[in-house]
Amino acid sequence: MKNLYYKIGAAISTLPALFLPATAFAQLTEARTTLGASGVGAPLGPQEPDLPVLVGRFINVFLSVLGIIFVVLVVYAGFLYMTAGGNEDGVKKAKRLLAQAIIGIVIIVTAYAISTFIIDQLVTATGN
Repeated sequence: MKNLYYKIGAAISTLPALFLPATAFAQLTEARTTLGASGVGAPLGPQEPDLPVLVGRFINVFLSVLGIIFVVLVVYAGFLYMTAGGNEDGVKKAKRLLAQAIIGIVIIVTAYAISTFIIDQLVTATGN
């Protein structure tokens, strides 16, 4: 039972590291303006964002959630590998899961790059 508490405590203590990339963008003014933050002299009150901005926000949130899921899969595959104890089936399962998770992360990063480029081009083309 004590071992279970250690595992749960270790898992909970690593969760804040998943949110560190969001704090890295805190100083970027470009990121704040594309997310609809108002600057000096902007009208007060709620503003309705344009359609490309809404689509971009949705895509960013969706891909961020998928990225978190795949990072958790990588950690789980590492846990399976470390606890396999020389069991060949456990090692194969962990390696297969790790390979699939890495392929998934590559796909997500590529999709994020493409969608960010397309949304930026749409926003630039519409003059917003």
